[in-house]
Amino acid sequence: MALINGLDTEKLMQVVEQVKQNWEAGRTVWKASSRWLGGFKVETSSRDFRIQFDEPEMLCGTDTAANPVEVVLQAYGACLTIGYAMNAAVRGIRLDDIQIELEGEIDLPGFLGLEPPESLNMDKLPGYKSITVRVKIKGDADANTLKELHEHVVSTSPVGITLARPVEIKTELEVL
Repeated sequence: MALINGLDTEKLMQVVEQVKQNWEAGRTVWKASSRWLGGFKVETSSRDFRIQFDEPEMLCGTDTAANPVEVVLQAYGACLTIGYAMNAAVRGIRLDDIQIELEGEIDLPGFLGLEPPESLNMDKLPGYKSITVRVKIKGDADANTLKELHEHVVSTSPVGITLARPVEIKTELEVL
């Protein structure tokens, strides 16, 4: 077993080969649920894992957990980190450190249903206008190889691609 970056590269390559042999195995469905706990507190779950959410005090929350838009940034950072570790491992690159900082701007008027003054040049739609990502990576490869790794990881990040393009969202309502 070749262990690089804490990952079993033989097992990773087996997964790649399984998908190559049966493309349908590459279709996956992920699920989550959300439950209101009162105020702005929410608990979400996927499989057997739970995450708590809240809003900061400046938005009338109790600041007991990150808010959903912060977790979007965290999810993207985690997705990139996993991508670096995995793609470096299959290339035989041993990584010593990965640090990622993310930030994005959201204008509250859109979320609050308000029409901002035109002079402020604020977006009327809720959500991130842009996300800035700063990656620091250290490994046993030269700068050009790490740059190629970076470009590959950014271009194949499921969370990054999801954020960067429109995704069809269907909602249903059941009144209890």
